[in-house]
Amino acid sequence: MDIKEKNYWLETVSEPAQGASGSLPDKADVAIVGGGFCGLSAARTLAQRGARAVLLEAETFGWGASSRNGGMVLPGLKLPVPTLIKRYGREIVRQMYNASVDSIDLVEKMVREEGIDCNFARCGQLEVACKQSHFDAYATAAARIKQEFGREIRVVSRDALKNEIGSEIYYGGLVDEISAGVNPARYVHGLAKAAQRHGACLYDHTRVNRVTPRANGTSGSFRVETTRGSLTAKEVFLASGAYTTESTPALRKKVIPIGSYIIATEVLPDALAKEVSPRNRMIYDSKHFLYYYRLTPDNRMLFGGRAAFFPES
Repeated sequence: MDIKEKNYWLETVSEPAQGASGSLPDKADVAIVGGGFCGLSAARTLAQRGARAVLLEAETFGWGASSRNGGMVLPGLKLPVPTLIKRYGREIVRQMYNASVDSIDLVEKMVREEGIDCNFARCGQLEVACKQSHFDAYATAAARIKQEFGREIRVVSRDALKNEIGSEIYYGGLVDEISAGVNPARYVHGLAKAAQRHGACLYDHTRVNRVTPRANGTSGSFRVETTRGSLTAKEVFLASGAYTTESTPALRKKVIPIGSYIIATEVLPDALAKEVSPRNRMIYDSKHFLYYYRLTPDNRMLFGGRAAFFPES
């Protein structure tokens, strides 16, 4: 079997975004650390509003999880709604859940406004139950989501699941129609180009080594030291996620990287692709350390799962 160890999604990007050359500017309104979804979206928004935004990425744009993921744009939160409400209160949970739903609309809006060719499609998601007890909990979860957030999600019985997935091993499913699929690498590079068009300065291969507040006489600003030089910024926006380093120790203490690995098949015949995923859903199972899978736009089956804490890269 011929196995290729490379980033499948990045192989589909024909014209990746290019970072600025030369030295850094002396000053910025906002220095953004990290060039993934979060940092690039922030750079675009800040530049649109007239701020001098300078983004600093240690590798290439989207090098981390932003181009190495399942390409699933889903609502909701990891913990069950009752657990969240008990921990944070009903109103805060409502805000968090609604923000997750609104984020899908935001991605769709940015794709449309910027003309990003990234295969964004509202195909819906399917959670499949690995145990009968997991399926038995679906009706309660759907009712609670309707009660708390006014949203309808659909329980699919085991007998009806053949209309959703070409497998008989699961005990039923739960469908949310608002979810979407996207090519994450094309999306991230489209975001980078959009940010540049709006006037943001993006630098790749520029690692941030240190961020320090300036002396009292210049309070409200920061000195950002990088492998390409230094700059002064009124504000610093940290968007480094799992790749946060000791340059921002307060944030690093709050981040626990978790490994997640993906494999993609060769292109499947149309009939086989239709058989394994009739509705082209974004699919994941009910395990705590779950598996997730989907068809890619070119009819490969992409399969991923949790692997380990503290991945090597």
